[in-house]
Amino acid sequence: MTAPEPQNLTVPEIAQNLAAFAIDRTDLKEILAALPEETQLNLTTFEYELGILKILSVGWGISFFMAAEDKNKTPLSESFWHMIKEISENISTLTETTTGHQIDYFKILKERLDTYIEHLQANPQGAADPAAVMGPAFAGACGCPDNAIAVLTGSKMFSLTLGAVKEYLGAVTIKDIPPS
Repeated sequence: MTAPEPQNLTVPEIAQNLAAFAIDRTDLKEILAALPEETQLNLTTFEYELGILKILSVGWGISFFMAAEDKNKTPLSESFWHMIKEISENISTLTETTTGHQIDYFKILKERLDTYIEHLQANPQGAADPAAVMGPAFAGACGCPDNAIAVLTGSKMFSLTLGAVKEYLGAVTIKDIPPS
């Protein structure tokens, strides 16, 4: 996510930009292209799980990098997740149309979020850096918990996404919408 020129944007505009970034697959494709050719990974599962991790990481970025007392934090987070829910409904519908199988993509996101939170709360090695927990949790979600490439890639996606969200939030100012 490239940081914009300093802008004064509304909560819905920022949420829309963050949601667009969360589902953008450009960086996923770059990460996949950089993987060693002789990897033992199921690349379809790997790409699918990277997309989920990126979406969740953007949501966490909002929580991590906005001050608790910021009056815009809750509206921005709610607006972001509402947009992700709408996108998820479209993904679910498209998947059902193309495969004939019903899925609830937003439910999948919530389940994966719960799994990642469990890993963060357990943190058996006492890691101070959440990326050190997220990498192994990501590898587990991919079905290859002992694969170093999966662990490192999950850590990288988590860290890069959080960094991009932090940079973006630091480059924008949230303007109040005048009452109508």
